Amino acid sequence: MAEKLKENQFDKVGVNPFNAPIPGESLTTAPDMPKAWERPPQYTTQDKAMEAIYMEITQEDSLRKLINIINDGIPLDEIAQVILYKGYTEGKFSPDLMLLLIEPTLYLLIAIADYAHIKDYTLYNEETDDPDTEIPEDDITPIMMDEDEEVKEEKRKPTKESLGESLLSRVEGELPAKVAEVKEIE
Repeated sequence: MAEKLKENQFDKVGVNPFNAPIPGESLTTAPDMPKAWERPPQYTTQDKAMEAIYMEITQEDSLRKLINIINDGIPLDEIAQVILYKGYTEGKFSPDLMLLLIEPTLYLLIAIADYAHIKDYTLYNEETDDPDTEIPEDDITPIMMDEDEEVKEEKRKPTKESLGESLLSRVEGELPAKVAEVKEIE
């Protein structure tokens, strides 16, 4: 009868499953002490929020770490998720604005990778398994739909529509020098 109980998954990890918040506990916190994401956001427009993200990730220390992370092969979409979720939890923008910032943040990360001369960056996880990104074998001849038009390589570059005109000019003007400066220090 005095058998030892089997060790469960919680004991292996050292976690007490009963030491967790009670459902609805967050609704009972004092109204005068709201969490950062429960207050009005710091930025309410996409341009201002994107400029704040740009300023934060292009600081020398942040930029150096970011270039190393991209160079290590971490997918850019995961980096963008971390950047945007951190901004949301700090109360910088609302969840809706966070969703609007996904594309421009990805374009900004792509620009950083390009200026850092990282050509093998991964845009998203499992990108190599995506049939749309696979390159055909050398023995396959592409079909030319129009003989008159040249086939142009699609480049992933930030555009005025994705980043906004003022931030795009900063990305094109300041970012190459910042990236070069960080690369020299390493």
